[in-house]
Amino acid sequence: MRNALFIAIVVLTGTGGELAVTRAMKQIGEVHHFTPRAVLGVIARAFRLGWMWIGFGLMTLSFFALLAMLSWEDVSFVVPATALSYAVGAFGAKFFLGERVNTARWVGVALVCIGVALVWAG
Repeated sequence: MRNALFIAIVVLTGTGGELAVTRAMKQIGEVHHFTPRAVLGVIARAFRLGWMWIGFGLMTLSFFALLAMLSWEDVSFVVPATALSYAVGAFGAKFFLGERVNTARWVGVALVCIGVALVWAG
């Protein structure tokens, strides 16, 4: 039960953080110039967006939950089990970010989920 709870925390908060940061960066737009001044400007704009801070907070929570799991469970279980983030990421990309996810990607997500089920059973 504890493992399932912490896998859910790691996967949902980590992927949620990545989706939030993606939303923030899409609001900023593509970076065209990589001069120090331009990069600092992008960073400054990013830190003014709420989605960026939400993303940082969620990813921080995910990181510490992952550390906790690694303190009591084998890495050969934890790392494959957290691959569920690929499935959550695909659903988040489709429904939260409005991205198009093609059939090949859904098949890949299904294969990852089958792999996680095998790790969990073993």
